Amino acid sequence: MACMPLVVAEAATADDVIAKLLDHTQQANAALMRGDAGTYRQMVSLTDDFVLMSPFGGVPSKAAEYTPERWERMGRFFRNGTHRQEVVQTYGSQDMVVLALIERDSVEVGGLPAQEWALRVTLVYRRVGTEWHLAHRHADPLANGISLQQAAALARGLPASQ
Repeated sequence: MACMPLVVAEAATADDVIAKLLDHTQQANAALMRGDAGTYRQMVSLTDDFVLMSPFGGVPSKAAEYTPERWERMGRFFRNGTHRQEVVQTYGSQDMVVLALIERDSVEVGGLPAQEWALRVTLVYRRVGTEWHLAHRHADPLANGISLQQAAALARGLPASQ
């Protein structure tokens, strides 16, 4: 496994780039779910204007917030996990690729016992020279669906059970 940002020859077709990004993303996220943030960080370069919309909600985080200390905490947050991804849809152009995925992980998260995590994820990659950098990640834990009432409670800032 190459531990570097994805580099694709400029003559590659959008389908070729998408296939390589899907494989690269799978490998990088599998490393992160094992608690190996170092490998993830080596494989995934963030754009300077990267934005993460976390599955836990709240204020989106930006590239400048990803300090070495934050990466270390991320490595401790995920433990002993496995990762697989299901492709929902992909979009590609010469300079941008969007991957819509369902990530299915079995992982210890934040000290909780190992459990299944299914996330709906959108990834936006942007080409910088011959490298592909992650510009945006949005994830939510709604892969299994919730009721209108639960969604309304969450939108009001209440627990989904109310």
